[in-house]
Amino acid sequence: MKVVIVYYSLYGHIRALADAIAEGVRQVPGAEAVVLRVPETLPAEVIEKMGATQAQAAQADTPIATPDDLRSADAIFIGSPTRYGNVCGQIQQFLDSTGHLWATGALVGKVGAGFTSSATQHGGQETTLRSLHTELLHHGMLIAGLPYAWQGQMGHEHVTGGSPYGASTVVGGKGERMPSANELEGARWQGRYVAEIATKLAAK
Repeated sequence: MKVVIVYYSLYGHIRALADAIAEGVRQVPGAEAVVLRVPETLPAEVIEKMGATQAQAAQADTPIATPDDLRSADAIFIGSPTRYGNVCGQIQQFLDSTGHLWATGALVGKVGAGFTSSATQHGGQETTLRSLHTELLHHGMLIAGLPYAWQGQMGHEHVTGGSPYGASTVVGGKGERMPSANELEGARWQGRYVAEIATKLAAK
């Protein structure tokens, strides 16, 4: 049973969540996690001006996703930073290239899930995930979020991401905050949860 985790991460926050999700997936016997990144569309000089060159270099060895990588998956995670309450352009471009999969129903019945980040607590995480869910539903996928069974999203003692719609992190206005231990645990929980659902469906 294979879970494909496709993400875009400019500064490494989404990549950290992707790795935690993969850890959660691998906690399920027989589950394989494959982490892939979408192609970068920003010019190198823009990335340098944004101070993201080092973070991009750290991800250079991660394979680039193609739409056909989704065919063999039993479950698919899409990870995107929030851009004005929606997915980033790099993820949207990737999803826009999956029309041939939609036309043939290639993703119908697969488990779909999302994860995200934003600069602030109210920076559009939930709208980003709901928008992503809409696209996955158009592919006929079965949506799995991050249920309140994961109690880490119930507290109010500290700033944390995570909602019923999926794992997330709050990164700060300059991207200075990496995912907390609680946020990473939420990502692991969702990874395990999605893998368990996909395993049950694959056994039918």
